[in-house]
Amino acid sequence: MRASHTRSPLLTAGILLGIGLGGFVDGIVLHQILQWHHMLSETYPPDSVQNLRLNTLGDGLFHAFAWAMTAIGLALLWRAARKPAAIWSTRVLIGSLAMGWGLFNLVEGIVDHHLLGIHHVRSGPGQLAWDLAFLAFGAVLVVAGAMLVRTRRGQDDRPARERLRVL
Repeated sequence: MRASHTRSPLLTAGILLGIGLGGFVDGIVLHQILQWHHMLSETYPPDSVQNLRLNTLGDGLFHAFAWAMTAIGLALLWRAARKPAAIWSTRVLIGSLAMGWGLFNLVEGIVDHHLLGIHHVRSGPGQLAWDLAFLAFGAVLVVAGAMLVRTRRGQDDRPARERLRVL
């Protein structure tokens, strides 16, 4: 069996986990802790109770999406763990998590910040720079993750059944 086929269950699980965890980082850090924006803050500025309620609902739906991606990623990771031929690699897992987070940033940034304009990373002066930095960070994560996934197989890249024999 080719390495790409045996790595794909771990890669898919890691990418979905990365999308979900990237969404949680965005929602928790940018929406809640820093309060730079909410999901609908350009469309409904949080300057009234009604608009804040709409933004809170949008943030909640956004977090529900992040939770669903994380749950699906965990389920796929569990399923991959049960496949004896699946490759278990720390490098592939970390790389796929980075790729997922980066893909989240790229899709969310392009769609929400640029196409729909429903919010920006940080509204006001320099908002384009913040939005472009968000996209650049996403691109760096995707490239770095892909490099990790594609590097030469190492000691931890053995099928699960071989790794279990060592234990």
